[in-house]
Amino acid sequence: MNHTKSHHISALRTRLSTIFSPKFTHSLSQTHSLSQTHVSLHHTKQTHASALLHAQLPHSISLSASLILGYASHGDPTSARLLFQQTVPHCTTSFLWNTLIRGYSIAGVGGGLEVYNQMVRIGVRPDDHTFPFVLKACADGCEVPKGQEVHGSSVKLGFESDVFVGNTLLWFYGNCGGLRDAERVFDEMPEKDLVSWNTMIGVFSVNGCWVEVLDLFREIKLRSGFKPNAVSVVSVLPVCADVEDQVTAGKIHGYIVKVGLDFQVTVGNALLDVYGKCGNVDALKQAFAEMVVRNLVTWNAVITSFGSKGHYRDALDVFRLMIDEELKPNSITISSFLPMLVELEFFKAGREVHGFSIRMGLETDTFIANSLIDMYAKSGHSTEASNVFYKLDSKNVVSWNAMVANLAQNKLELAAVRLVRQMQDYGELPNSVTFTNVLPACARIGLVRPGKEIHARSIRMGCALDLFVSNALTDMYVKSGHLKLARNVFNISLRDEVSYNILIIGYSQTSDCLESLSLFSEMQLKGLKQDNVSFMGALSASANLIAIKQGKEIHGFLLRKLFHIHLFVCNSLLDFYIKCGRIDLGRNIFDRMTNKDVASWNAMIMGYGMLGEVDTAIDLFENMGKDDVEYDSVSFIAVLSACSHGGLLEKGRKYFDELKARRIEPTQMHYACMVDLLGRAGLMEEAAELIKGLAIVPDANIWGAMLGACRIYGNLELAIWAAEHLFELKPEHSGYYTLLSNMYAETGRWDDAKRIRELMKSRKVKKSPGCSWVQIGDQAHAFVVGEKIEGLDLGLWLAESG
Repeated sequence: MNHTKSHHISALRTRLSTIFSPKFTHSLSQTHSLSQTHVSLHHTKQTHASALLHAQLPHSISLSASLILGYASHGDPTSARLLFQQTVPHCTTSFLWNTLIRGYSIAGVGGGLEVYNQMVRIGVRPDDHTFPFVLKACADGCEVPKGQEVHGSSVKLGFESDVFVGNTLLWFYGNCGGLRDAERVFDEMPEKDLVSWNTMIGVFSVNGCWVEVLDLFREIKLRSGFKPNAVSVVSVLPVCADVEDQVTAGKIHGYIVKVGLDFQVTVGNALLDVYGKCGNVDALKQAFAEMVVRNLVTWNAVITSFGSKGHYRDALDVFRLMIDEELKPNSITISSFLPMLVELEFFKAGREVHGFSIRMGLETDTFIANSLIDMYAKSGHSTEASNVFYKLDSKNVVSWNAMVANLAQNKLELAAVRLVRQMQDYGELPNSVTFTNVLPACARIGLVRPGKEIHARSIRMGCALDLFVSNALTDMYVKSGHLKLARNVFNISLRDEVSYNILIIGYSQTSDCLESLSLFSEMQLKGLKQDNVSFMGALSASANLIAIKQGKEIHGFLLRKLFHIHLFVCNSLLDFYIKCGRIDLGRNIFDRMTNKDVASWNAMIMGYGMLGEVDTAIDLFENMGKDDVEYDSVSFIAVLSACSHGGLLEKGRKYFDELKARRIEPTQMHYACMVDLLGRAGLMEEAAELIKGLAIVPDANIWGAMLGACRIYGNLELAIWAAEHLFELKPEHSGYYTLLSNMYAETGRWDDAKRIRELMKSRKVKKSPGCSWVQIGDQAHAFVVGEKIEGLDLGLWLAESG
């Protein structure tokens, strides 16, 4: 018993002497670690009981102090306070008071400042240990007025020249945002040690004063009389990383090697971090290879650094090396590594890592599970992602968001919307990421009502002003056909290039194309950078408006900015010139394109077909195959349409057979082209039989082609058959009523013609008036018969027309 008792007392006294040494006073976090690892709470209680049994308490101040810190270290400040109250009557100095103040800081609870106030009230004089401990308590609670009061007291009591008090003042002001006060204390310190310089570097660093950090580090070397130590370089290297200053980092690296600090693992890890963030992969590899000692942080740092700069294969090699050296990856390693496998599309390897995490007992880790959900979602394995999610006991908002994204990305839009509702039932509040993930799902299938619910929820939660959420809302309303609501969101939100692009594209696909061009111009005036999407939208709008002047201006701008080399922009230019009837200019662009995709060929084939240059269209179709470009569904629509316009029945049949031979599923448009081809050739019955034999329900395009052919050949019986279906499919389309009414009139069936006209009236179908555009200056004006354009300058119009 005596041996056990003396062992515990000795251990606690050793720790006590360390705590109150000058070195300890400024290594507070290290002390906390020692107090936790050396003595357990059970041992502390045993020692306390033994000391009471042998009458060493409450008279032994040093033993009492050790026990107070022991209780505090293990989260029992109540026992520490009780022991203090029993012992303090036997203590005539501030020693025990300092211990209790320090104990409260270790326990992470308040109360230290009250102890200090009580100490001062009863006349106990603070010493050079009191002020560092009290200032630490002030810093922990950000008690700035109290800290300033303690600062004043330290000066009055003559401790303004004490380097340890000065260092703690630096730390206090820096931690509480008093950068200028910290600078003043530092400048006025009559004596500084290396801790003073390192503390000030830390203060500048946490306040984002990168230049001052680097200047101060240079000052240490030039005029402080001290040599920077490991703490100095570990403090300054992250700043080099943040400002991507490779030159200074390289100099510090040289200094580290010169003074032998490269053997310290924390220094090596800091070097890996700075080279990784600066993107210097060669230096990163060299620093890693030269490290004598490595810990798990080292491996995680190098893997993350490679990944952040897109060097995924290097990260994969390091991970394999880590496994070969029989090191156990932790949750940070695996959760950081999995997204890299996604980028490499190494989904099989991702499954192996999943299996590895299960074998290591890490499958329940939330961070790993979240990364696994993301990996399986992006690889299209929605079921596996769901399995990981539903097996996870501890889900956080990131887990729910990853699962919502999984469902939304894998065309399970309704399930994604349901999951957002479900997460709220489980007490997890959606955030801006949730809304950004689910809104595209609503947009994709036109779910306006759930989209509006999410919009309302985002407003209540204060997320609607988030740029990503407002862009997702705008996109959802655009794709759902509610451009007015989209514009309302746009008008009250923060805007970036994406915001403008969404509306430019949205308006370009409607009859309000002028608004698309207006937004395109506004974007330029506001200094926002226009990109490929902006130009594609503006060109599409110009094409729909037949605004050749605006389109050419955009083309010129694209040439100056070298955007014209981008494939999607080239295809938009082709579409623009073809729709404006300038296929010659389109052909010039097409011939100069170094890379043509299937859309490029399709646009030209369609264009020549529409202009009646059927032979050219067919030649292009044949050359497309010779150019090793794979035909798609649209290619065959283009060539079948060309054959129809040219009356090339047999070629049309051949291409339709080729379509099926290539295992391309014929769509409604393919069948519409064939009906049109047969109808124009006068093969009305064959066209009718084709429609009757379809495995799909014919749409308005097929019936419209049939009705048009009937009009050419005067086949009233089949026309009635086609029109009856069209009246059901598109009851608001006036052209079908007019066509059938005219056919009745031509055959003298006036009553039937009148009946169709009456049917139009009863259904409130109005014939759309003819509409024309005229370009005046930089604007295109639409007008119908009998309308006047307000403010028309006839002279300007005639000048431009001439």
